Amino acid sequence: MRLILTDIDRTILPYGMRSVPRRTREAMRGAISRGCAVGPCTGRALAWASILFDGDDGCVSTCIATNGLQVYHAGEKVLEKTIPAECVRRMATLVSELPHAGLVYFDDAQPLLCAGTVEDLTAAFPRYGKICEPAGLPAHDVVKVNAFVAGDDAQTRELARLLSRELPELDFDVPQTGFTNIMPKGWNKGAAALYLRDYLGVAPEDVFVFGDAENDLTMLEAVENSVAVSNATPAAAEAARWHIGACEDLAVADAIDALSRGEFPFER
Repeated sequence: MRLILTDIDRTILPYGMRSVPRRTREAMRGAISRGCAVGPCTGRALAWASILFDGDDGCVSTCIATNGLQVYHAGEKVLEKTIPAECVRRMATLVSELPHAGLVYFDDAQPLLCAGTVEDLTAAFPRYGKICEPAGLPAHDVVKVNAFVAGDDAQTRELARLLSRELPELDFDVPQTGFTNIMPKGWNKGAAALYLRDYLGVAPEDVFVFGDAENDLTMLEAVENSVAVSNATPAAAEAARWHIGACEDLAVADAIDALSRGEFPFER
């Protein structure tokens, strides 16, 4: 056990809770104290991830943020990739032609709405809708960009398919209804996890990742010891090598504690 990465929402953060449970944070810190690099692998920017850990910076000192576009270790950024401003402009034009769709990019933790309406963003992602600011198109490349639609799952996936057809230099996935992640082609949580593994000089068998959803698939497929919680989507469960209990039961915390004790808590 040298590197542990975990998705946040519905993996270590039960639905409806505003912060990662203390029990899970204690398990993460325990593993860190034994020399393991531990942290979240999330679609959020680091500033948003930190909020969910109640300011416990030790739990996010190692972090893969924005779906792999930013990688941190020991509190330092060791990698950053960006979305070209020209691609943001093209996406804004495309979504502006669709009903109830839009585009938001970020200045650190601040969401900036460059296409669509606040009302539709709020319907798709309430937390961003409440604090977003209207903005023009970016003049520079940006790290985090999301397309959204105030609609159902089918409309969300159709939006992702449309953008994928029109912008083949980018990848898109659907972490939840109404919201679409955007990454450079071929770069994602999985690629970032392998980058961090090699950056730290960790053997493949000493890396563990935990996830629950489709935006975790690349990570679950890339890492040998991939683990899905029992509330995972069918695709995530199939991609994972190992399986544990539910997020609500703090199964990831139990697994990390067991690994810290030198046990192997998964059925072989």
